[in-house]
Amino acid sequence: MKLSMVNFKRTVSTALITMAISGGAASAAAATTMSLNERMAVKKALINDVDAMAKQAQVMNDTIFSFGELGFQEFQTSKYITQILKDNGFKVEEGISGIPTAWMATWGEGEPVIALGSDIDGIPKASQKPGVAYHDPIVEGAPGHGEGHNSGQVVNIIAILAVKKYMEENDLEGTIKVWPGVAEEQLGTKAYYVRDGYFEDVDAVLFSHVSNSFSTSWGEGRGNGLISVQYNFYGESAHSAGSPWRGRSALDAVELMEVGMSYRREHLRLSQRVHSIVVDGGDQPNVVPPVASRWYFLRETDYPHIKALWEIGDKMAEGAAMMSNTTWDSVVLGSAWPQHMNKAIAEDAYENIKLVGMPKWSEDDIALAKALQKEIGVEPEGLKSEINELTDPPDPKKNMGGGSDDIGDISWQVPTITLRYPANIPNLPGHNWSNAVAMATPIAHKGVVAGAKAQALTLFDLLTDESLMKSAWDYYENEQTKNGKYTPLLREQDRPATHLNKEIMAEFSGDMTEYYYDSSKYDTYLEQLGITYPTIKE
Repeated sequence: MKLSMVNFKRTVSTALITMAISGGAASAAAATTMSLNERMAVKKALINDVDAMAKQAQVMNDTIFSFGELGFQEFQTSKYITQILKDNGFKVEEGISGIPTAWMATWGEGEPVIALGSDIDGIPKASQKPGVAYHDPIVEGAPGHGEGHNSGQVVNIIAILAVKKYMEENDLEGTIKVWPGVAEEQLGTKAYYVRDGYFEDVDAVLFSHVSNSFSTSWGEGRGNGLISVQYNFYGESAHSAGSPWRGRSALDAVELMEVGMSYRREHLRLSQRVHSIVVDGGDQPNVVPPVASRWYFLRETDYPHIKALWEIGDKMAEGAAMMSNTTWDSVVLGSAWPQHMNKAIAEDAYENIKLVGMPKWSEDDIALAKALQKEIGVEPEGLKSEINELTDPPDPKKNMGGGSDDIGDISWQVPTITLRYPANIPNLPGHNWSNAVAMATPIAHKGVVAGAKAQALTLFDLLTDESLMKSAWDYYENEQTKNGKYTPLLREQDRPATHLNKEIMAEFSGDMTEYYYDSSKYDTYLEQLGITYPTIKE
């Protein structure tokens, strides 16, 4: 049962933990009374167990990379991951929150309950041959993992399998849950998981996300929250040349709305981010468009300003409809609360990151990174060799905003952190073919293993250190939520936008299937594709 603000209770296993220490001597201690030496001995064993699963991590990473599925359409990815979890004794509830590719997997019993998550979706038009330091799609125009979401669940599952083995050998109580960030690029699902109660009995959340560095953070102010809204306009069709006066153009409304938003943007706060695409602009030039739509991401740093920006969007839509003599409505396609990460868990995770350290990059790894950086026009600095420092949160008055992740909604339900593991190349543009180059190469393979080690150590600490869990909830209750309250951006009528990306995947899935990774025939995906690592322009 989740810790409450009134009664702080924790049922901690008092089972004796027997472990081998260097030299073969045996030691036993209650989970919450382990000495530092005993705890470090277990961590060393967990690191060794993760290293022993490096091949499994590589196969999982490359397989998911080869699927390259977009948000809400991650059917092969979810089928593959859930089968691995089932094979390892997890009970899997599929289709949670009415989302076909979403699931919640559970193993163990008793408290504490720790949930691990990571995103699984790809990026449109990001198909790219791994290990090739220039644009070279596997399938022209197809989606791909142009952010690196193929790797996060690998980090979590390898970490879980190492800790699960330890728990079984030592009769350690606790429950582990695993869940996917479906359609994270649309900010489309985590708020629904929260609304439907999937984190009500969870004591802590460990999230993982690909990076070019090794780090974690605490507090708020890193990135924006947002509301994702599609504005639909309705007019009347007519012959564009024969009788245009009889038409009422929904496309005019779409264009007028964007003109209004563009002029209004000058007078918004620096922290706002407003961007959009035309979803439906009509059918052909000689027919006045009776229906047209524009999709907006409206980002800001806190809930009141997100709501205010949404209200501005509605006003622009109303004005555009009045000017074009059309009508309008809107549909919420996703939302994300600003993140607030837990200080106590982040500090513990940072110590574990320091214990693991950065991967050892080869000359080939560095050569690929420098060649790609040169190709896209940035300084060819190669790969990072040092972990990032754990810094204080940014000053809210100086927060200029940025990207979003709907892990923010979960972070306001339960103590949460994000582990950023070093599986990609620095200084890439993001959401781009170049961000896929490293993601099925030794760079990603090494980064995933390093991330799994750190994740395993933090998971172990949460399961066995009562004081850590107490500190995490003390921060959550007396710092994070003392003056802040989570108010969902989702409305009661909103439902997951599971229709998104169906047409794109239907167009490309046949061609993409031919390139799914076959680990029974090929050692790596690079080998299957016939790629020499690294492939660099002369």
